[in-house]
Amino acid sequence: MKFANKVAVVTGASRGIGQAICVAFAKEGAKVVGVARGDLTEAGRAVKAVGGDFISLNADLGSGTQKESAGVIAEILEKTGQIDVLVNNAGIIRRAPAKDFSEADWNAVIATNLNSPFFLMQAVGKWWIENGRAKAPENARLKLVNIASLLSFQGGITVPAYAASKHGIAGITKALSNEWARERINVNAIAPGYIATENTKALREDPVRNKAILDRIPEGRWGMADDIAGGCVFLASSDADYLNGTVLNIDGGWLGR
Repeated sequence: MKFANKVAVVTGASRGIGQAICVAFAKEGAKVVGVARGDLTEAGRAVKAVGGDFISLNADLGSGTQKESAGVIAEILEKTGQIDVLVNNAGIIRRAPAKDFSEADWNAVIATNLNSPFFLMQAVGKWWIENGRAKAPENARLKLVNIASLLSFQGGITVPAYAASKHGIAGITKALSNEWARERINVNAIAPGYIATENTKALREDPVRNKAILDRIPEGRWGMADDIAGGCVFLASSDADYLNGTVLNIDGGWLGR
């Protein structure tokens, strides 16, 4: 039970990868705080099914403001008294040719995918440095895990804002790790490959696209949400205490192809 007596916060926790991350931490003994704008009932049920404790927090991170993110962290600390792990999983995508991409879609994607994760990390990092670390057990560390993307390295097609936001996530992961490593804070990220979730259902049901994707993946299969959850547990555990500023690709070998 690597996370007994610890609190793990997961954004975008209502379904898919976020829900799988919640369950993975619960299996290792963590009290899980699920944050999402949608219904968290199913995530709570899944966590409790493995014997875990779950706290639901409905919050819309779409504005991407410092005040909103700081408020979320403050509410969690009021409920739990501590945060040991933050996983920034919440994200959105908008598709359109670059020449037609709207300002509204650009701003929405950047606010959700880049601004909110930074301000959430800023708030929890400030708490840890100024207060939380002194009250934590000796050698305890704060673990921050961002969900990046293959498009942290590639450009994609018709998703300019998403690619920009995920490149930004890779950059801010490295920047904060440089600044905070000496504060006993680990900041790392995971870049998922093609994962079988509700968001990719249309791709998997398209025989042409599905074949093209599978032909490119050396592993020969779509990833599962649990594959990403396992990586999050590793990065947040003491096994990764000397890992900082890393973007870990969990993609079945896609980028190595």
